[in-house]
Amino acid sequence: MLKPTIFREYDIRGIAEEDLLSPDVVNLGRAIGTYLRRHSGPKVALGRDVRLSGTRLHAALLEGLRAAGCDVTDIGVVPTPVLYFSVHHLHADGGVMITGSHNPAEYNGFKMMTATKSVFGAAIQEIYRILAAEDFSTGTGLLSHADAVTPYVDQVAAQFTALSRRVKVVVDAGNGTGGPVMERILAKLNIDATPLFFAPDGNFPNHHPDPTVLENLAHLARAVRAEKADLGIAFDGDTDRIGAVDEHGEVVYGDFLLLIYAREILTRKPGATFIGEVKCSQVMYDELERLGGRPIMYKTGHSLIKTKMKEEHAELAGEMSGHMFFADRYHGFDDAMYAACRLIEIVADSGRPLSAQVEGLPKTVSTPELRIDCPDEEKFDVVARLAARYKATHKVVDVDGVRVLFPEGWGLVRASNTQPVLVMRFEAANDQALNSYRREMEAAVAAAKAAV
Repeated sequence: MLKPTIFREYDIRGIAEEDLLSPDVVNLGRAIGTYLRRHSGPKVALGRDVRLSGTRLHAALLEGLRAAGCDVTDIGVVPTPVLYFSVHHLHADGGVMITGSHNPAEYNGFKMMTATKSVFGAAIQEIYRILAAEDFSTGTGLLSHADAVTPYVDQVAAQFTALSRRVKVVVDAGNGTGGPVMERILAKLNIDATPLFFAPDGNFPNHHPDPTVLENLAHLARAVRAEKADLGIAFDGDTDRIGAVDEHGEVVYGDFLLLIYAREILTRKPGATFIGEVKCSQVMYDELERLGGRPIMYKTGHSLIKTKMKEEHAELAGEMSGHMFFADRYHGFDDAMYAACRLIEIVADSGRPLSAQVEGLPKTVSTPELRIDCPDEEKFDVVARLAARYKATHKVVDVDGVRVLFPEGWGLVRASNTQPVLVMRFEAANDQALNSYRREMEAAVAAAKAAV
């Protein structure tokens, strides 16, 4: 029986060889198939990423889905956004992507859709209850295969065939799923592209495919400087998150990428709504408001944000981690390849490199995402203790974790929904304030962990 702790807020994920044994995954497939049949229908699109455990998990999940009476269209090894696209394109009733995303190589898991909506929260717990009770639908589902990549490439590339100038870009696919698909998109565009690590390899031999970790962008930064490129772009393992560096090799974080995209949208759609998350810079929220936009701070998590987008009729949403969700000109799901093309388009139209897109903004200092190991069974209790402590003395934003407002900045602690870690981030007017806030909150986290 699968452990209840791997049934997370917006996916099911664990260490493949410990938490996802094949007989259990067959039953999980039956539970997911049962849920999909009851809530949307029996036609299911199925994809997987390049992780070494993917072949085994694919076979087991497929067996379970078909045993639940689902007709499965297998689209093979693809980026997660291609699985999302395939549900639209194939008019499927739902979809399952087998992916470990940005987690370490030994992890794997499952992202799910009913129709074009994400399965998350209470729905994932319902799947667990179906599994625990063995309350399965039964049948003999059909298996077919489809090429979703070709129509995806054609649809995405069609938007960008008339770039106003030839941009020089380096793209690092991190040996994940994005290389072969992005190569086909780039071939259709007026782009001078240098590819890095486009060959899929579940061993991830060059660096781990997580663009939020600075050391994973080192190859990209060096190549951008060597090639004198206008910008560099990096993908995570399943290609639903984008990272970027400017022409100097300096990182442009996800919140400022969101701001760059949003400013362009506001030139066409004044007053548009945008959704960020609790780790995003206050500069981003203030600038969007100054430009006449309607920025909303919300929870971290791709499924949560996609749902909030639909509620608020937002044109764009984004996360520090590099998930970018375009409803403007697109389907509203997170797609790093499409986001890369939009960024290239902005740089092309401006006639200037990526660094110029953030000129003139207020200067602050900030940390990247900081991760502190904390067991899944304890992390939410730690955050609750911090919330109680700081609400007594500070203004706190508690939409997701604890964002403590200080005189010259803010600090955040939240529990990750994908890993046994606490995520922290800080922003302040200067280094002295930043370091002070960080020391204070790190000490508070240590005290809260010791008390749990």
